[in-house]
Amino acid sequence: MRTLIFLLKKEFRQIRRNKAILLMVMVMPVIQLIILPLAADYEIKNIHLTLVDHDHSTFSTRLAHTITASGYFQLQQYTDQYSVAYRDIEQDKSDLILEIPAGFERNLVREHHQTLFIAVNAINGVKAGLGASYLSSILQRFNQELGAGTINRTPYVASGPKIKLTYSNWYNPHMSYRVFMVPAILSILITMVGGFLSALNIVREKETGTIEQINVTPIKKHLFILGKLIPFWILGNIVFTLGLVVCWVFYGILSLGSLFVLYGFVWIYLLAVLGFGLLISTYSHTQQQAMLIMFFFMMIFILMGGLFTPIESMPHWAQIIARLNPVSYFVKVIRMVMLKGSGWQDILPQTRSIGVMAIVLNLWAVLHYKKVA
Repeated sequence: MRTLIFLLKKEFRQIRRNKAILLMVMVMPVIQLIILPLAADYEIKNIHLTLVDHDHSTFSTRLAHTITASGYFQLQQYTDQYSVAYRDIEQDKSDLILEIPAGFERNLVREHHQTLFIAVNAINGVKAGLGASYLSSILQRFNQELGAGTINRTPYVASGPKIKLTYSNWYNPHMSYRVFMVPAILSILITMVGGFLSALNIVREKETGTIEQINVTPIKKHLFILGKLIPFWILGNIVFTLGLVVCWVFYGILSLGSLFVLYGFVWIYLLAVLGFGLLISTYSHTQQQAMLIMFFFMMIFILMGGLFTPIESMPHWAQIIARLNPVSYFVKVIRMVMLKGSGWQDILPQTRSIGVMAIVLNLWAVLHYKKVA
């Protein structure tokens, strides 16, 4: 214990003298957590729409007003020629085309049905899919107004029984993207700070030459690794605490679950992430090499962690890789605890997996560290 305390004093002195580390730990995650959720908005607006109206009736005019009044669409052009609309798509001026055929109002009143055509510019798949979904929802609402006779006082009532659906959104009643994005982004920031700092730790000693002085001392390998791990484990908890404060102050998000459960998982998770960073540091010879290796893995962790794409929607081979991704467990757990109020029993499978990762990665780092000058 005495040797470990000396090592910890040394590490904390180095951290205190290195202003860049303090800036990276105390300031950068807070700024990122404030800015990133504001930019990572899943709600797409200002979708450019070209409307081709072959009917020019009261119903078609009212439909055009209903679409533009929704706030999601900007009317790029209102025309009666499909070739003009197609040119807008080719020149990337429009994202969607809605074509209203001739006889639109007459067919609705007399025959009670009419088909509209939507063409989608699918270069941006997310924007195209959401834009088409928004437009379909508006058309469905317009159809309900027709059934109620609120448009031009012309009742359009389809025969047969009708089913009315009512629903509620659990854990996120207003479907606010920030409610599920902010905790997940916090988990990414914790991973990046802990992973990069620990990955640069041992290799920095190699570059400065101090590793040779440590190698000739009678310090055990596991004590050396612990001395490198514990300070950044403490800093990781500080970053997480600052993140929770930002969630509360700027976004009004409080954890519905126990903070003890949340911190308990974070304590184990940081051991796994820091162990992985230290493992990379033992394999690397320069800080640049460690940064590039960590950046490679971090991109995989983020994109396959369930932050942007549900893991269940990935191919089977990608789901297998995601099981080895610690971020996927943290993203799921932090949402479960903060939004659903889950307890230890609910997050036990994720905790067990992260615990195994922590043991394996830290043992690997200890065994691979060669205490040879």
